[in-house]
Amino acid sequence: MPQKQEPGSEWSGIAFRVGNNSLVTPLGEVVEILEFPRLTPVPLARPWVKGIANIRGSLLPVIDLTGYLKGSPTKLTSRTRVLVVDHDEVFTGLVVDEVFGMKHFMKSEYASMEFAFEACMEPYMRNGFHRDGHYWGLFSLHLLTESAEFLQAAV
Repeated sequence: MPQKQEPGSEWSGIAFRVGNNSLVTPLGEVVEILEFPRLTPVPLARPWVKGIANIRGSLLPVIDLTGYLKGSPTKLTSRTRVLVVDHDEVFTGLVVDEVFGMKHFMKSEYASMEFAFEACMEPYMRNGFHRDGHYWGLFSLHLLTESAEFLQAAV
């Protein structure tokens, strides 16, 4: 017999990949997922600022998440996506290697940070979920967009 789940026993988020890191972010932190758009370069911006995209009449700054975190650009493929974040007056798109879509975890799968992530990611990590021998790091896009370093996009 299937087990009856208690209300609130499930957590949902958007699953994505940055390099070899499998990550999830709370569902409410992503407003849209886009294919990689056509960009206009931004002069005098840090190398991780990919450019500005016109998305249905709104200008969206597009940031390379791997470039910001690790200093090396994301290799663009057919799986590359842009996660759109709109938080505390910061409207931006974050380039990630791949998006897996919505992922649901049971609250019992919540795990402390038992797997090491690169030091550049740790300020934005909030533990994660462990399922079938695989660890999904819980990455806060809101913490990222609140970071003073992230907000300093000009050279």
